Amino acid sequence: MPLDRRKFLMKSAVTGAGVAVAGAVGAPAAQAAQPAQAKGPKKKRYALTVMGTTDLHGNVFNWDYFKDAEYSDTAGNAKGLSRVSTLVNQVREEKGRGNTLLIDAGDTIQGTPLTYYYAKVDPITAKGGPVHPMAAAMNAIGYDAVALGNHEFNYGIETLRKFESQCDFPLLGANALDARTLKPAFPPYFMKTFHVKGAPPVKVAVLGLTNPGIAIWDKAYVEGKLVFPGLEEQAAKWVPKLRSMGADVVVVSAHSGASGTSSYGDQLPYVENSAALVAQQVPGIDAILVGHAHTEIAELKVTNEKTGRTVVLSEPLCYAQRLSVFDFELVFERGCWTVESVKASLRDSRSVPDDPRITRLLKDDHDLVVEYVNQVVGSATETLTTVDARYKDAPIIDLITKVQEDVVKAALAGTEHAALPVISQASPFSRTSEIPAGEVTIRDLSSLYVYDNTLVAKLMTGAQVRAYLEFSAEYFVQTAPGAPVDVEKLTNANNRPDYNYDYVSGLSYDIDIAQPAGKRIKNLSYQGAPLDDAQKFVFAVNNYRANGGGAFPHVASAQELWSESTEIRTRIAEWVTAKGVLDPKDFASVDWKLTREGTPVF
Repeated sequence: MPLDRRKFLMKSAVTGAGVAVAGAVGAPAAQAAQPAQAKGPKKKRYALTVMGTTDLHGNVFNWDYFKDAEYSDTAGNAKGLSRVSTLVNQVREEKGRGNTLLIDAGDTIQGTPLTYYYAKVDPITAKGGPVHPMAAAMNAIGYDAVALGNHEFNYGIETLRKFESQCDFPLLGANALDARTLKPAFPPYFMKTFHVKGAPPVKVAVLGLTNPGIAIWDKAYVEGKLVFPGLEEQAAKWVPKLRSMGADVVVVSAHSGASGTSSYGDQLPYVENSAALVAQQVPGIDAILVGHAHTEIAELKVTNEKTGRTVVLSEPLCYAQRLSVFDFELVFERGCWTVESVKASLRDSRSVPDDPRITRLLKDDHDLVVEYVNQVVGSATETLTTVDARYKDAPIIDLITKVQEDVVKAALAGTEHAALPVISQASPFSRTSEIPAGEVTIRDLSSLYVYDNTLVAKLMTGAQVRAYLEFSAEYFVQTAPGAPVDVEKLTNANNRPDYNYDYVSGLSYDIDIAQPAGKRIKNLSYQGAPLDDAQKFVFAVNNYRANGGGAFPHVASAQELWSESTEIRTRIAEWVTAKGVLDPKDFASVDWKLTREGTPVF
């Protein structure tokens, strides 16, 4: 489809075409008794609105490709850029298009079969390849700037650069630096000028910051090419520069949550979720669009410790379910514009219909992906589900570990490590995945493995595997013998997500949830004998975990024996296609169970 493309260079300013009429807000008419000096010129004022989305993850429409149906959740939410476009149009109508700015905080080109299709099946990097649907949609909606998210790097730098070339807006990353020169590899900021009738223009700068965890999570793509220092450090470098360049308003678009925590422990000297720390530590910022955490923050006020000024943060719910709206009030006094107040609020995608313009633009792309995911690749002898996979050894997760074992064994055949036993890791990513009895489609298998992870083989000892399992078992809430068991409260201790709990196949073990964390793995054995701490294993593990995601012990530093770029999801589809029939007897085994002082919980 034709697009109006232009290249963005790192310029100090990009002039916007908006013209705003200064509001006639001033003191009430002077009373006769007032002294003459009370009269004076009315202050010039200007109202600016900055809109923001984040963690779109390839959601153009309110559609669930894994269920082949309209998206729905228990809260009745709706998602997709087509809905956001309607919200954006409403705000532009209310505020005046020339008084608004639209930005995003990253994680755009990964997360749905739509994004996978245009990265791998019909890749945008191919000669004469298609325009990425996310570029087409965001161009049509009129985004001004987008910060890089960590998932932008999942398909490699070539795909990211091609996507960048298709966008009519810059991809910002002030802390995505060239590893050799330590200079920004992407534009660090975007600046736009808003014209005000009867007053000097207002210059707005958007500083883009991405997540330091990219160095771990996508190590295979970025090592030796890019480095990602901390957000606080780079904001402290760039915000004063933006102010010296004449920025009247500074907004940060940060692909980093506000909690101050990190999932990767001490593997990096930088905080993963540092948006609030940036607000607290770096003077000169007016507002921060927060991303990465997939939480909803309508408005969070943080006091800067150096200036005492309030910085307003907002994080719209992921998948284009919400739109953050920052309303700025500026006043012109003593020869310059000053931000007098900032307020943040959220607009809800379920409150509006799709924008028919976006629907028409992307319908063909969407239809191709629907056709692709509904391809039949085999049949299942029985229904497999993840409903209770968090607390019971479920055959559907065993399918993942079996596929990974087979792939790694084949890859290492004929090597010096071929004789070592292969064990395998997998997580219960989804609580609702189901492979139905009967025909099995790519859609069914994709819903089981929702991430674009790839496979790695690591060399581990029995002692290291034991420590790995102990760490994984911290996922369960300590529960006394005889106490009632509520499965809804049994897992996610200390807010650990489901994707950071691992099965390990090829071993047998109990998890005693009556015991404190660190002392839960019991009866750990291999081939019927107690595990030898010195035994060497080949550990089949996804690249996220292999690179340190989740901060599991030993695996990141373990010797890598093999890795590949083919997605685990694809390997599962290939395995099922080759088998033709998906029968649990070919892959299922009971490797672990929950106990309390030796008594099974279930």
